[in-house]
Amino acid sequence: MKKIIILLVFLFSITSVQAQFFKDIYKDFLKYGTVYAAGDISNAYENARKDYFVERPESGNLYAIPNVIDVTEYYPYDYRIGFGIKKLARFDYEVKPGNFWTGNAELEKQTALSAPTSAVKGFEYLLHWEKERLRGEIFTNSRYFLRHTGKYHIAKIEHRENGNVGFKYSSAEARGRLPIGKKFSISAGAIYRTHETAYGYNPISIWLNETNENGHPSNPWYTLGFEYGYTDHYTTYIDQATGNEINDWIWKDENGVIVAYSDIDFRNGVFGDLMNQYNNEQWDLLEPFGVISPIIGADFYHYKNNFWLHAFGNYLPGYHKYVKGDKDFSYLNRNNWGEGGLLADSEPNQWSDYQFGINFGWKIGKNLGIFAEGEYTRMWDTKIYQSTFGLNYTFK
Repeated sequence: MKKIIILLVFLFSITSVQAQFFKDIYKDFLKYGTVYAAGDISNAYENARKDYFVERPESGNLYAIPNVIDVTEYYPYDYRIGFGIKKLARFDYEVKPGNFWTGNAELEKQTALSAPTSAVKGFEYLLHWEKERLRGEIFTNSRYFLRHTGKYHIAKIEHRENGNVGFKYSSAEARGRLPIGKKFSISAGAIYRTHETAYGYNPISIWLNETNENGHPSNPWYTLGFEYGYTDHYTTYIDQATGNEINDWIWKDENGVIVAYSDIDFRNGVFGDLMNQYNNEQWDLLEPFGVISPIIGADFYHYKNNFWLHAFGNYLPGYHKYVKGDKDFSYLNRNNWGEGGLLADSEPNQWSDYQFGINFGWKIGKNLGIFAEGEYTRMWDTKIYQSTFGLNYTFK
């Protein structure tokens, strides 16, 4: 009997601990959170007028009756579908944009995702994934955000991917925080960030500018076509307008289809796409970059019903250290690439990144109100900014 009583007490203790654990999980993570799944459908972009292109006939005669082709781009309907879970505190001046959360980042922007500090202490998070089709192209977008704000600390991890603009970014940071009064605080710490772009590195320019021991090009521009299965064929024909004999090269793809009736046609048409393809293939060979940087932040927040001001900013001074990726292709060498490659004896160049924002509103009397809000971010060569400002007058 004694063993049974001990076992029951033990099981009861375990159950109580588990119950308290799940209660704490609910309180810290799920309470006031929202799970959502939503989407939207809209008609695609349409040109006001159709576009046409004149193509040479199969005979290749420039002055014969050409083929007129409709080259207007027609797109299927646009759509977006996504789901997620969020728990983000709103500042006093922010209002819920609608009756339900849809995950639409353009309509449901919150300052909590940008400001260094939060409207409340504790955990905040956003886990969002979506798929969209825009002008016939299908993309996936995602944002995963987790932050814990305390009186004297800030810890945050984040991952963002915007497929429609090819943007992918991850970060993790830890800061000490110092409140100064009730409205102002400063913070400082370190942040780890990633980027995929090799700024300043242009592979096709380097390839085209390679020279041999005699100073002649090692890679004549037209040989890029050979690398991708195109062939050129010498041809002679009579110009119908002048009667002169013309000597040139007809270009065919790997299936034997004529894609250009001269070298100049090939260079002005297909060659441009091949240059971009070559660059993309060379960039894809590079490993993503990871860099550790110091970060300093400041946040001022004042709110009254008729006047509020929220100003915040982050500054990353020029003491960046790459810990992932080939340093030769990092942002430190963005200005050190010449036509033939990385310049000899070039020195890495540090830089500064920053981000700041403001939300301001003033209700002047019962009828008039003015407002301004906006953010500006400078990160590597990327500049992102948006602002809204104006006034409202209500007749009463």
